[in-house]
Amino acid sequence: MSPLRRPALRAAAAAALLVGSLGAGCSDPAAPTAEPAAPSASAAPSAPTTTPTTTPTTTLTPTPDPAAQRAARKAAKQAARVEAQRQAEQAAKKARKKAEREARREVFAARRANPLAGRPWGNYYGDGDQAWAPYERSSGETRALLGQIVLQPRSKWFGGWIPDGEIEEKVRGYIANAQDGDPDKLVQLATFRMEPWEHAACGSLPGPAQQAGYRAWTDALARGIGDAHVAITLQADGPFALCAPGGSGVYSDLIRYSAQRLGALPNAAVYIDAGAEDWLNGDVDEALRLLVPAGVEYVRGFSMNNTHYNSTEREVAFGAEVVRALAERGIEDKHFVVNTSSNGRPFAGGDYDGRGHFDNADLCRSVDDTTCVTLGIPPTTHVSDPAWGMSEQNGRDAALYCDAFMWIGRPWLFMQADPFDLQRALQLVRTWPFRQYADAAAG
Repeated sequence: MSPLRRPALRAAAAAALLVGSLGAGCSDPAAPTAEPAAPSASAAPSAPTTTPTTTPTTTLTPTPDPAAQRAARKAAKQAARVEAQRQAEQAAKKARKKAEREARREVFAARRANPLAGRPWGNYYGDGDQAWAPYERSSGETRALLGQIVLQPRSKWFGGWIPDGEIEEKVRGYIANAQDGDPDKLVQLATFRMEPWEHAACGSLPGPAQQAGYRAWTDALARGIGDAHVAITLQADGPFALCAPGGSGVYSDLIRYSAQRLGALPNAAVYIDAGAEDWLNGDVDEALRLLVPAGVEYVRGFSMNNTHYNSTEREVAFGAEVVRALAERGIEDKHFVVNTSSNGRPFAGGDYDGRGHFDNADLCRSVDDTTCVTLGIPPTTHVSDPAWGMSEQNGRDAALYCDAFMWIGRPWLFMQADPFDLQRALQLVRTWPFRQYADAAAG
C-alpha cells in the first residue's frame, strides 16, 4: 500500500467508529446490539477511541395537590364508614333473627309444657251450676244471652258448704259430667274450704278440729279427682292468709298441705290464689310472702284476679314479675292463670266509687261505659293473641308465663257468691266487649 494512503485510511476508520458510537446511543435500548466486525487483516491498527457518555433522561413528578389529597382521604374515610355501617347492620340483622328464633323456640317450649293447652276443655252442664237451670228454663233472646255465659268453660267452686263426707263423690260426679265421656278433657274447679276465712280470718284462727276437717276434706277432694285432667284454683281470696292474728302461719300451713296433696296428683295443674295486682298494691315481695309459705314450690304456680276487676294487662305484667322473683329465690319454672270473667272494662279496687258493694260492683250500662263490671276475655290458652290488646312485652310475658285466661270469678251471682242474678247476667253479656270471640276454642 502506498504510504500516502495510510493516513487517509486511518481517518476513515476513526470516522466510522465515531458514527457507530453515535448510532448505538440513539438506538432502541431493547434492540439487540450488533457485535463489532472483526478488523480486516490488511487494515492497520487504529488508535484507541473514547465512547461518548449518554446523559439519562430525568422524569419530573408533579407536585401533589393538597386539596386533592384531602378529598381523597375524606372519600376513603367515608367509604370505610359506609362499609362499617353495612357490616354492623348485617350483624344486627343476624342477631335479631337469631333472637327471634330463640324467642319462638322459648314460646313453643312453654306452650308444649303447658298442661292446660293442646287438649279440649270440658264444661259442666248440671244443677250444681247456678246459671244452668235458668238457662234451661229460658227461651228466645234470654236463652241466647245466657248461653254466652253457660256455654263457656268455667270453674265450679267447692267449699265448706259441701260436707267432708260428700266432697269425694261430688267432685267425681262433676268431673264426669264435664268430661262427658272424654277423659282427655280438662276440667276446672276452685276450692274455698278454709274456715274461718275472708275478713273473719283477720280476727281468729282455725282450731284443731277445723284444721283436721280442712285436711280431711282436702284428702277426699284429691281422691275424687284421681287421675283426671284438672286445673285447680287453690283457696280463692288467698291474701287473707296474710292478715292472720299475730302473724300466725296457720292458714299458710293449711294451704301448703293442700298444695302438697293436690300437687302430687298425676294430672292436676294447681294454682294458689295470689289475690290481684291491685290487692297487693303491685308489691312483688308481698306476693312472695303469700306464695312461698303456702307451698308454691309444690304446684304449677298461682292464680290472679279471681274476685277483682283489674286489667289483664296489669295482672300479666305483675304475674311475670312474681315468676321471675320466685326464680331468684330458687323456685323456678312457675306459671300463673288470670281470671278474666269480670274485667271487660277493668279498674283497680282503689278506683271504684260505685253505689254497689265492691263484690257486687256496678254493671256497665253500655259498651262504652268504664269503671264498671262486664265480661272479659273468653277462656283460652291463646293468651298472647293480639286481639286482647296487650303491649308487645306483655304479650311475650303472657306467652312465656301465663298458662291461660280462665273464668274463675262469677260476676253473674249476687256478691259473686249466691244467688244467681238473671238481670245482672243478661247485662253482662249485652255490654261484653269481647263477645265476637266467644266461640274461640279454649285450650
